[in-house]
Amino acid sequence: MEKKKILFVSQEIFPFSPKTELSHTARRLPQGIQESGKEIRVFTPRFGSINERRHQLHEVIRLSGMNLIIDDNDHPLIIKVASIAPARMQVYFIDNDEFFKRKHTVTDEKGAFYADNDERSMFFCRGVLETVKKLGWQPDVIHCHGWMTTVMALYVKKIYAKDPHFANTKVVYNLYNDTFNTNWDVRFPDKLKFDGFEDEIVNAMSDTSCENITRVISKYVDGITVASETLSPELQAIYDEATCLKQAYVPEENQTKVFSEFFDKVIEANVLI
Repeated sequence: MEKKKILFVSQEIFPFSPKTELSHTARRLPQGIQESGKEIRVFTPRFGSINERRHQLHEVIRLSGMNLIIDDNDHPLIIKVASIAPARMQVYFIDNDEFFKRKHTVTDEKGAFYADNDERSMFFCRGVLETVKKLGWQPDVIHCHGWMTTVMALYVKKIYAKDPHFANTKVVYNLYNDTFNTNWDVRFPDKLKFDGFEDEIVNAMSDTSCENITRVISKYVDGITVASETLSPELQAIYDEATCLKQAYVPEENQTKVFSEFFDKVIEANVLI
C-alpha cells in the first residue's frame, strides 16, 4: 500500500528558529508522523535570522529560478534545503531577498509587524505549492502551522482547484495562540483579486485582522487541529463554529498518534468546499 503523504508547512521550525510552542511542534510532529509510517515533506520561510552556514543550508538549483507575481510585481523564488540529522528529516526553505533577507522574522527590531506580511504570506504559500509540483510529489494533506500559512487553504481550494496535482489534497490548519495584532495591508483584498480570487473571498477579507482572516479560512479547510492547550476566546469561538473535521488539543506525548489518525480521517472524508 502506498504511503500517505503529509506536507508540513510552518512559519518557523526549531532548531532553525528559536524554540517556541510553534517551532517545537513543527519540528517534533513531522518526525513522529514519519516514524508512524507516513511520507512527509517540510517547508518553512528562509528568514534572514537563520544562520545558513551553521545549519548547512544550500540552494536547490533545479527547484529555484521561477518568478511569482504578487500584486503585479515579479519576485524570484529561491529554494534551499537543510537536514535535521537526528530526525532523518529534510527541511525546504522558501527564500526571496525582498521578503526574507531582513534580519528579523515577522516584526522589526522595535517589535512592529512588517507592513508586507500579507505579501510574504502569499509568496510563501504559493512558493510551497509550486515547489511541490516541481518535486512531482502530491500531498494527501497539507498541515499548516502559524498565521503566515493562513492563505494556503484558499490557494489550494480556489486558485489551484483545477490543477490535477492538488485534486485530492486536503488542508488542515493547526491553531496556535500566536497571532498578529496589526492588521494586514488594507489592499490585501485587492492583491487577492489580482491573484484571481473571486469576489466572495475578496469581500470577506475586507477586514484584514488576524481574527477575521482565520475565521474566513476556517470555512475552506478540511480540518482544524489545536496545538495550544488553551486558546484565546476569539480562536476558541472560531474552532467551535467551524463545520469541518476537528481535533481538540491533546498532550504532546499523544499528539503523533492522534494527529496521524486525524489525517487518515481527513483523507477518507469527502469534504466538499
